[in-house]
Amino acid sequence: MAKGRVTLPIETGMDEEIKELMERLGADAVRNSDGTELPEVASELFAKVYSTYFPARGDNLWAKSRPNDRTHFYLMSDRVTALSEEPLEIDIMSGYFDQQVKPDTTVDLERMWQAHDRTTGALLPFDAWKLGEDQRTVTILNPQIGHVYTVNFFAQQIWDSTQMYNYITNDWHLDPKREKEMPFDVRVPESWEHMKQQLQVWCEAHPEVDVVRFTTFFYHFTLVFNQLGKEKFVDWFGYSASVSVAALDEFEAEYGYRLFAEDFIDEGYYNNPFRLPTKRYLDWLDFQHRFVTSRAAELVRITHEAGKEAIMFLGDNWIGMEPYGPHFPEVQLDAVVGSVGSAATCRMISDIPGVRYTEGRFLPYFFPDVFNPEGDPIGEANRSWLDARRAIVRSPLDRMGYGGYLSLAVKFPEFVNRVEAICAEFREIHENSGGIRPANAPFKVAILNAWGRKRSWQTHMVAHALWYKQIYTYLGVLEALAGLPFEVEFLSFDDLTEGVPNEVGVILNCGSANTAFSGGERWADPKLQQTIRKWVAEGGAFIGVGEPSAHAANGAFLQLSDVLGVEREIHWSLNTDKYFNEAVEHFITRDLDEDFDPGEGAGDVFATSSDTQILAFKDGSVQIAAHDYGLGRAVYFAGLPYSSLNSRLLHRAIYWAARREQRFELDWVCENPACEVAYYPSERKFLVYNNTEETQATKVFGGGKEYHVHLAAAGYHWGDVENEAI
Repeated sequence: MAKGRVTLPIETGMDEEIKELMERLGADAVRNSDGTELPEVASELFAKVYSTYFPARGDNLWAKSRPNDRTHFYLMSDRVTALSEEPLEIDIMSGYFDQQVKPDTTVDLERMWQAHDRTTGALLPFDAWKLGEDQRTVTILNPQIGHVYTVNFFAQQIWDSTQMYNYITNDWHLDPKREKEMPFDVRVPESWEHMKQQLQVWCEAHPEVDVVRFTTFFYHFTLVFNQLGKEKFVDWFGYSASVSVAALDEFEAEYGYRLFAEDFIDEGYYNNPFRLPTKRYLDWLDFQHRFVTSRAAELVRITHEAGKEAIMFLGDNWIGMEPYGPHFPEVQLDAVVGSVGSAATCRMISDIPGVRYTEGRFLPYFFPDVFNPEGDPIGEANRSWLDARRAIVRSPLDRMGYGGYLSLAVKFPEFVNRVEAICAEFREIHENSGGIRPANAPFKVAILNAWGRKRSWQTHMVAHALWYKQIYTYLGVLEALAGLPFEVEFLSFDDLTEGVPNEVGVILNCGSANTAFSGGERWADPKLQQTIRKWVAEGGAFIGVGEPSAHAANGAFLQLSDVLGVEREIHWSLNTDKYFNEAVEHFITRDLDEDFDPGEGAGDVFATSSDTQILAFKDGSVQIAAHDYGLGRAVYFAGLPYSSLNSRLLHRAIYWAARREQRFELDWVCENPACEVAYYPSERKFLVYNNTEETQATKVFGGGKEYHVHLAAAGYHWGDVENEAI
């Protein structure tokens, strides 16, 4: 049996099971997990040994000796309404978990804390409020009746967010012997020197470790718990835990202006990725990215000098280490490993530049929330693999593996059997493809939003790969593209200053109004509108999903309504009749054999003229439309949650918009949308795969030939171009 490309989590007390599973899964690397130790047998397995390493936590002796070196949050209190003219007391810790954070009252409160009248938006002067002796009650001295008040406060992080999550999930927090790890800040010179020295000592003390798995570096993404120990709010991209007095001072010295609490609190939205980013916030991201990558590069250098590889886990303390940031390649990491929760997150990992290899951690994690009598580990494994396989075929991860506690997984032998088959199929994709990516269309598809390349494959996410009804409508676009035959690029609005890049054939703008992903106020820029109109009229293609180009101004809500051929009624033009409601058959909807599912997509959309081809119409609203615009074309979808059928709709829409519909069946496609195909020209092979857990049959069209394929549930077939044509 072929072996390799697989990393297995191991733990003490199960040496024989480890050896058996290494053989069955073909694993060539082993790793520990948070809360476990590597067994002595690890050095006897003829495999690479990974070990987790935490530069900024896990050393509580140091943390306790430096109580002021903790990392910090900026947090906002509850919104409290004044119902009298009496002084208003606000308990700033109400709703927060006092085992995770505590107010830092040692700093200059006038510089580091703020209170706001949220009814007027006004910042209260420092002498309008005071902090009580209990260090958690702020009193607004002269509130106005009926006004709402909040306090932005500086808080120490006294328990690492990920360890806290792991402990609560596994009930370890009930064990008094398990110590809560306190994170410390890399910006403190003494703590930074300690981090470097400790890494050197650790590398020397662990000759059995081949790969140091940094989990991750210094600042944790925003993950704040409530008073019940449950998640209060989470932002996988959030920077609210990256602040410090020193950092704010250094930022001011470099940029010439100072940031304050409200720059991070952002009215309580915490600059989450759906918010249109301000210049001040983007400056902070750039500032921290340069700092964090420079410090991470030093730790990687120490690791390499010790003769070990350095890899980064894409999660936990990864803020400042955005893998698509301009300074990330300078870190010189050997690899990045991340959790694969979908096709989009798989591409987010596999497309990372500047590393030698990429590795995905597949679901489920071997945690008791899944591995219990009521859990469904096999079902989760199948869903994880089917989602990820679409992306792996298009942009292969170099390695795969699992995380968690092996002692749980071995109690489910059928699950282990399924993982064995998945590992074998993963290697087979690499072997049969000859290391070459399959053919794509001869143009790029660009996603246009406020973030651009910085957040490649990360749009419409709040927490890593979690489902929210407000975002699955748009995240489905990304999920579909992750497995479709297109090279995808992410552009910001600033990237279009000099026009649309030559290699781009189709631009997609997807999202709800007033978000960073549709663009909000950026569409008030006439030059941006002019650039896209001119480009489409000269032969370009524009696809909008939801509320593309939405910004109510100058008599239009969708600023590119003339390009799209549709407009959205926002109850300002109800006095104007809307005549067009007849749907027509079209190339784009040829495979649509059921009602179109727009998810939570926009309603009250109407065609602007008879030139607009309505392809789906329901409840008085256009759901899909196609429109010619000069020499170019545009397509509109009210929403596009991921499904095999919606992925096919997007595939066809891109081909039609690019005036390539005559090539659709020549460029390799399955007749059955539940199946997909990838063609490898240099190998003269094609791979057909069933994206469902039911048997499927399909015709495969490609290169002017036709192939008939029957596939088992979740099955696949490698075909020879020359010998299998019908």
